[in-house]
Amino acid sequence: MKIPFNRPFTIGGELDNIAAAVREGHLSGDGRFTQQCHRWLEERLGTRRALLTHSCTAALDMAAILCDLEPGDEVIMPSFTFVSTANAFVLRGAVPVFVDIRRDTFNLDESLIEGAITPRTRAVVPVHYAGVACEMDAILRVARRHGLIVVEDAAQGILAEYKGRKLGAIGHLGCLSFHETKNVISGEGGALLVNEERFVARAEVIREKGTNRAQFFRGEVDKYTWVDIGSSYLPSELVGAFLWAQLERAGEINARRLKLCGAYRAGLSGLEARGSLELPEPAPTGVTANGHMFYILLGDPSARAALIAHLKSRGIHAVFHYVPLHSSPAGRRFGRVSGPMAVTDDVSNRLLRLPLYFGLEEPDVAKVVSAVAEFFG
Repeated sequence: MKIPFNRPFTIGGELDNIAAAVREGHLSGDGRFTQQCHRWLEERLGTRRALLTHSCTAALDMAAILCDLEPGDEVIMPSFTFVSTANAFVLRGAVPVFVDIRRDTFNLDESLIEGAITPRTRAVVPVHYAGVACEMDAILRVARRHGLIVVEDAAQGILAEYKGRKLGAIGHLGCLSFHETKNVISGEGGALLVNEERFVARAEVIREKGTNRAQFFRGEVDKYTWVDIGSSYLPSELVGAFLWAQLERAGEINARRLKLCGAYRAGLSGLEARGSLELPEPAPTGVTANGHMFYILLGDPSARAALIAHLKSRGIHAVFHYVPLHSSPAGRRFGRVSGPMAVTDDVSNRLLRLPLYFGLEEPDVAKVVSAVAEFFG
């Protein structure tokens, strides 16, 4: 039996919810299920306003518009992230400024932010890699000193915590993903978390194609019209229906993934003790992870490539992760680098992600561990 890197899943009433939405006759955005998702996110995460989007990319696009950027403004972020983190701000004419990551969490190195600030800096985007929190207190202190907006890229961070606060609900704005590779899924999907009241009204307008349609449906205006820039960022009600069934059991999903991560760590700890590979470091004090990912670090790129091929021969699909944005063609064209990128370059060359999804079983983990051990002899 082959073990894929990821396998989408249903856990409860996803298909029943979709059928109900069809019966109820509302398939466009912001129907009953979408509204339930909004309330769940607001209550469970502690955000002022949650707005489902058709992707985390869309949520980032909305956040970039809310930052009110002008061409040439700068936004500080890690290079070790998905292209959407940077692309959202480039589309507004801003310049991504790439800084290095921490050796322990692979998150934005908070000690390097201040050195990257210029008179054009407007925002900073911490990316919570693998659902492990960035050092948000330090990042928020720097942001306050320099009047910067903090946009959390919490694509991988559903229900993970930093000092008791949920990721995505700590900065001014937060962005979540419900892509099929994430913990809680809807195929494609995301959410913008608006954590300050000053952004709420405009976020609703941007999401509704630049109109005040949300106010109209609440009875606050007698007709709706075009009032600002925006686009169609709403997901179909079918997405909300599927997602609602997953959110209802999000805690169970994370607990399962954390258990599988624990099985990987226990199975591979002997190889780490022998120096064959490196395992993820434990989450920092005050940080609660969500089991989004389990990775290992190999000695060099050739060892990683050889292990990928070996696992493939055993029916196991393991994958590397980001090509650093600062070394990509578009990154070189649209962004700039602040300081050395030694950790980013090293990690991106050696990191390998192992299969991890809700339906993975302990015997599957044991098979992966055995194949890795076989590779190292």
